[in-house]
Amino acid sequence: MMDISSTMKEEQPPNLNDRIAQRVRDLRAARGLSLDALAAHCGVSRSMISLIERGESSPTAVLLERLATGLSVPLASLFDAPEPAAEPVARLADQPAWRDPHSGYVRRNVSPAGVASPIQIVEVSFPPGARVAYETGAREPQIHQQVWVLEGAIEVALGDERHRLGAGDCLAMLLDRPMSYHNPTRKVARYAVVIATLPASRR
Repeated sequence: MMDISSTMKEEQPPNLNDRIAQRVRDLRAARGLSLDALAAHCGVSRSMISLIERGESSPTAVLLERLATGLSVPLASLFDAPEPAAEPVARLADQPAWRDPHSGYVRRNVSPAGVASPIQIVEVSFPPGARVAYETGAREPQIHQQVWVLEGAIEVALGDERHRLGAGDCLAMLLDRPMSYHNPTRKVARYAVVIATLPASRR
């Protein structure tokens, strides 16, 4: 059996920052937002957004989550190719892996990017002692998320709620409050994140 946890330790592809840059530019244009408008909406400076859109910055996960919130998309969407092929299968070798320069955690977009689906799956390898805090806010459309721990243990805080999750545990949540992830152990934790964007008509 392939050791997926070891494959997730690969360095990010050299063009991934360019992919993020293109996606942020495209999403901002699609929403008719100026740099100033997006900056005001998500709390990221205009100059930083400009650097990200030019591929001249290595943004952290926290910074990208702020942009995703401002653009009303899941964080995973910022790693999609600008014009992904409509293939129903995403081979492991083609799934983009990205390392957060702050915490060192590695996330891999598992789902095929070109398929029109409200569901996205992300696999995360979280280093011992690592912590990431997101200033997540309510979004339209609503984004639901479930975290399924595959190996190790993590602690998830959602607003005032605290959850300790071990291997096999699964936590369901709505992305509408600040949240954080913490690996309190001395071993790498590995978990899957399943993200679903719920259309307004389904609520």
